[in-house]
Amino acid sequence: MEVAFNRWFEKWMFLLIPGSLVLGYLCSSALRPMVDAVPYLFAFVTLSMAIGCGLGELRQVIRRPGILAWTFVLTHVVAPLAAYCIGTAWLGADSPYVVGLVLFAIIPLGVSSVMWVGMSGGIIALMLALVVVDSALSPLVVPAGIHLLFGTVVDMNTSGMIRDLVLIIVAPTVLGVLLHELSKGRIKGIVQPYTAPVSKLCFVAVVALNAAAIEPYVDQLKHDMVQIIPLSVVLVALCYALGFFGSMPYRSRELQVTLSYASGMRNISLGLVLAMGYFNPLSAVPVVLSILIQQPMATLHHYILQRINKRNTGASAPMHVR
Repeated sequence: MEVAFNRWFEKWMFLLIPGSLVLGYLCSSALRPMVDAVPYLFAFVTLSMAIGCGLGELRQVIRRPGILAWTFVLTHVVAPLAAYCIGTAWLGADSPYVVGLVLFAIIPLGVSSVMWVGMSGGIIALMLALVVVDSALSPLVVPAGIHLLFGTVVDMNTSGMIRDLVLIIVAPTVLGVLLHELSKGRIKGIVQPYTAPVSKLCFVAVVALNAAAIEPYVDQLKHDMVQIIPLSVVLVALCYALGFFGSMPYRSRELQVTLSYASGMRNISLGLVLAMGYFNPLSAVPVVLSILIQQPMATLHHYILQRINKRNTGASAPMHVR
């Protein structure tokens, strides 16, 4: 049952996510009173992900500190700087949309990247560990990055953001890893038939509720979409390219697949929570648009990786990363 639901959800994700956005917008008056539930829904999604990761997976990252550091540089230094430069050059430094572009680039790695890494022949355990470690660091990374790029331009409750990140990211992550270790990994098989489909439904609910929250600002957005949509597409594509080309020195196809999805896919639901809770609601727009772009871009990237793999079939095996 759970496997069938997951396959169905993954197959139709490219329609379900935009559909939840539309549903949230159309039913905004009924859904808006429930927006406060978003952090709790997101915390459950994080817990469900973390249950599948134990200390064994985390040791893979510890044994490869260079890969962790390089992934961090690509995703939380190069990508946010690129987003800031592109946004300010096109929209001006005072645009709230620039904050949204940077926020997309600086939020933690996306949980759904684990699924795409598995389908594309990457290193699943490494990707899962990268997501867990990166999520645990988010209370330091996200506020610091926003402050360094915008300074006092953005009126931000830093202490409140750190507190919420700890509650909805770090605490569920630590609890999930602890449960995995105490049960010696058995808890994953016991609870996953229930938590996996529920967490996917929670993700859809987060998207719908945030769409309901920004509905009052839609009229203001109509004239800006011509500019914001191309910028969002360029930024998402750039994030995939950073991971793909940035991993070339390792000369490992599996690692290239892993890092390209790590760099390209971000924790969009967390970005929505932060955008709506701590910034101008208009800053949530690039984050919302990235939901529509990220999964189709993942599909296109998967196709490109498969074509590259077929072209290289018969070539010498890639070097292993030490």
